[in-house]
Amino acid sequence: MTGDLALPAPRLAEGDPLPPEDRLRAAARLAFDDLYRAQAPKLMRFFARRFQRHDAQDLVQESFARLAHAHSDRQEPIDCPEAYLGRIAANLARNRAKSALERSLAFQVPVENVPLPASDLVKALEARDQLNRIQNALVQLPDKTRSIFLAHRLDGLSYREIAKATGLSVKGVEWHMTKALGHLDRALRTR
Repeated sequence: MTGDLALPAPRLAEGDPLPPEDRLRAAARLAFDDLYRAQAPKLMRFFARRFQRHDAQDLVQESFARLAHAHSDRQEPIDCPEAYLGRIAANLARNRAKSALERSLAFQVPVENVPLPASDLVKALEARDQLNRIQNALVQLPDKTRSIFLAHRLDGLSYREIAKATGLSVKGVEWHMTKALGHLDRALRTR
């Protein structure tokens, strides 16, 4: 490929089926096809790094459509269509990013304009009631069971660490945890 979209006019020979203008258009179309085959994968990678795949495919097509339109508007051939295509692609990417930013800014609302939800008194009372039931249930547990439960749930100790600290076996710690969880479950179910 020469780098130009327009090729020199071939000589008209006797018996040629196409006039020179038609052959020029056919040659330009072949050069455009070659350019597409060579540059489309590169543009696809360029756009795919910046946008979603379906958007990238659309942008590749848009790039070539703009190149074809620019070529048809000009009297002289485009000197370096690869570079021209690269500039079109960069401009499309910049315009797409700019419009995405503008759209996202249009949806932003200043924090002063966001209404704060009113506190739900019913939920607050239910939460306070549940907390009171948990505290009362924990007080009712035997000291050893309560301390094992709190060591695991509040302090984040493993059963093995609790067993080592209390002198119990891991199965013993599991038994105390099961006893505590059952007691708390029954306390939370009753009102």
